[in-house]
Amino acid sequence: MPNILLTRIDNRLVHGQVGVTWVNHLGANLIVVADDEVAEDEIQQDLMEMVVPDAIGVRFFSIQTTADIIHDASEDQYIFLVVKTPQDVLRLVEGGVPIEKVNIGNMHYSEGKTQIYSTVSVDEADKEAFRKLKEHGVKLEVRRVPDERPDDIYKFL
Repeated sequence: MPNILLTRIDNRLVHGQVGVTWVNHLGANLIVVADDEVAEDEIQQDLMEMVVPDAIGVRFFSIQTTADIIHDASEDQYIFLVVKTPQDVLRLVEGGVPIEKVNIGNMHYSEGKTQIYSTVSVDEADKEAFRKLKEHGVKLEVRRVPDERPDDIYKFL
């Protein structure tokens, strides 16, 4: 069983908050970015790696590759899994990735989305993915930084 400490939805993926604050809070030694686009884009990967301390490993995989190989993780890998969307989390869960808890950190506003929290905007597809994750028994919290009190996403939907 892989040691997934936390899964975070953040459309920015890895940035200072994720690469330093959350990693330190969790005690993670590996960040796995599961994103189809970034898995193929070395420039984005290089930019994200710049904000992560050298002692922390970073891997970039597609959603499918993550689902296929996560169970091969070593016992001494403490994984912080980062994705862009709730649909990505749902694909991982349906692909057999043992995700118990998801932190929703940042989902930017765009046309067709409604802001439900200061840093979270959703559309119907996002809401449906959250509902399906709930059916799978996944706990969902909204929290930007570790020292903030978490809120249950379902009370905002």
